[in-house]
Amino acid sequence: MMAPLLRVQDLAVTFTTASGEVRAVDGVSFDVARGRTVALVGESGSGKSVTAQAILRLLPKSARIVGGSMLFSETPGAIPLDLARLDPSSGTLRRLRGGRIAMVFQDPMTSLSPLHTVGDQVSEALLAHEPVSRKEALERARAALERVGFPDPARALDTYPFELSGGLRQRAMIAMALITRPALLIADEPTTALDMTTQAGILDLIRDLQADTGMAVLMITHDLGVVANVADEVVVLYRGRVMEAGGRNALFRHPRHPYFKALLHAVPRFHMEPGERLTPIRDVRPPLPERREPAPAGAGPVLAVCDVRKTYTLRAGLFSGTTRLVHAVNGVSLHLMPGETLGLVGESGSGKTTLIRMVLRSLDPDSGTIAYDDGTGPADVHRLSGEALARFRRAVGFVFQDPYSSLNPRMTALEIVTEPLRIGGAGREARYRRAKALMDMVGLPRSSLGRYPHAFSGGQRQRLGIARALALEPRILICDEPVSALDVSVQAQILNLLRDLQGALGLSCLFVSHNLAVVDYMAERICVMCRGLVVEEAPRAALFRNPVHPYTRTLLAAVPEPDPDHPLDFAALRRDRLSDPRTWPAPFTLAPGEAGVMHEIEPGHRVRRTAKDRQEAA
Repeated sequence: MMAPLLRVQDLAVTFTTASGEVRAVDGVSFDVARGRTVALVGESGSGKSVTAQAILRLLPKSARIVGGSMLFSETPGAIPLDLARLDPSSGTLRRLRGGRIAMVFQDPMTSLSPLHTVGDQVSEALLAHEPVSRKEALERARAALERVGFPDPARALDTYPFELSGGLRQRAMIAMALITRPALLIADEPTTALDMTTQAGILDLIRDLQADTGMAVLMITHDLGVVANVADEVVVLYRGRVMEAGGRNALFRHPRHPYFKALLHAVPRFHMEPGERLTPIRDVRPPLPERREPAPAGAGPVLAVCDVRKTYTLRAGLFSGTTRLVHAVNGVSLHLMPGETLGLVGESGSGKTTLIRMVLRSLDPDSGTIAYDDGTGPADVHRLSGEALARFRRAVGFVFQDPYSSLNPRMTALEIVTEPLRIGGAGREARYRRAKALMDMVGLPRSSLGRYPHAFSGGQRQRLGIARALALEPRILICDEPVSALDVSVQAQILNLLRDLQGALGLSCLFVSHNLAVVDYMAERICVMCRGLVVEEAPRAALFRNPVHPYTRTLLAAVPEPDPDHPLDFAALRRDRLSDPRTWPAPFTLAPGEAGVMHEIEPGHRVRRTAKDRQEAA
């Protein structure tokens, strides 16, 4: 029997901390066969990334390998190299790292140098490992970028990472990893920060490249939908130990370990029963405040957006004198009723964030109105001033996407959650009382008020952000991708908390996400955005029962389900990339700059179509 490409046996890694030794990886064993994909699955802190860093010997100085072996058989039949025994500064390890074993990191923006072009960075890997000229390296870099799906690979050589979308930056990282044709690709959460259609494209790309080159893939992820679609073998980690391992189909269809079963139940999925809750591994149910009625029956919308538009003039390139006009938001109209959760979904670049920035008055619209009604009648948000503007700002809370970068690292939890109160002029004692109530409300211990953000986990930091958003008792809560950076179990905790608080406090919630499964769990109504347009709006049940617009159908088809019996149709997704209105089939086709019209197909369910006069002319 042929030896596996990589055999990890009883690997143990410890970290030296101020409080003593911490064993992050404790006796982990698994094999990676040639040409196969193995997924390491688990929550944050389970030891997945530490295992990958140990394989490449990229562990921080505080960590060391204290046991086990990592046998890498570069050539079938050859004597394997024990990566655990190699000197980190040896030529052998330098040849393997980035050459025969490559890695794609989670965040391509922080992994790519902002000071060097994409061509220089992709070709650098080849120059470091093969005796080629710079001209040949750049040509092979161009070919690599073309292979990973860059629309204009020759031009991409001279672009900088900040000029690229998130999906293209990740493709550049993959090109850099694959230009040396490695035997093993380690992908550490390669799609976590990407929208669903871009994620599907990246997964499809990795599968195609794997089939072409025969490389093995070690996929590190907490997304069980991704695992169900790409993995051959699955290794489930918890606190540095293997809980369950085996073939993908066997594990998903007949999970045995309670931990893996719990992970499966924490994932938002379509067609959940009415009233069904996600089941996080560690359920946190804080005491909820006394229920507050959102508004009298028959009241109008608390927020109404009417025909709002925003355009930007962009340079065609960094050093180009030509410009182009981008319709970031193109005639968007929507409304938010008291006590309602409205889901806003779409790919990156669809205009979601631009729209909510205009709602918050961080941006001024070119035209259109945004009206807020506090019970005294609707008022144009962008014409408010003085005390009326202050009341509006107090009435809207905001939960950010990244729970770490949105918190000041130099402020304690007490200072963070009471900052809105301090700005509003509340006294020290009143601020402290409110802080304790807020910590109870979001399920954090009062004793942690003196801690700084780095001392909290990712989920706890997001709870802290929610507490800050609720400090001034808002009527509207805007959540911008609040769980996209969290693992599945913590995500379930936060989604349950938001649902409970929204119901108890009578909040109206605008929930922005690229994941339709998450929005399906949270929202009563859903608006789908693409290229600055709302292309479909419907009650949740109607949208999922009868999606009409081709773009909505593409978004639904791109959500990976944690079920190997319902795989993604990569061929259809590759064929039906429908984010360009010009490619939409009739009667939905839109010319550049054309907005079309919203057509009601059933009560409350509207879809954007070609303007009526164009249809009749056709």
